Amino acid sequence: MTRKWTPRHETPEPLEANDVAIVTGGTIVWFVLFLVQLPFYGWFAARGHSWWIWSCLAGAGLGTVGIWYVRKRREALRRHRSDA
Repeated sequence: MTRKWTPRHETPEPLEANDVAIVTGGTIVWFVLFLVQLPFYGWFAARGHSWWIWSCLAGAGLGTVGIWYVRKRREALRRHRSDA
């Protein structure tokens, strides 16, 4: 007979972090990696690794979308807190 697991303690509140700074930092890292690898495109292409460069650019592009998302989320959370 299996017994259902029940928690013994209350679930703690989630930690708040500066999401915008974290995502912005990651985006900058991806873009810098793209720029550092760009002069070596021929070397990467000759060895079949040009996808490394484009992966860094994709990371920077997705990070840009992420910055937009977390800024909108932060604003929505602030509005929600001020309404309550």
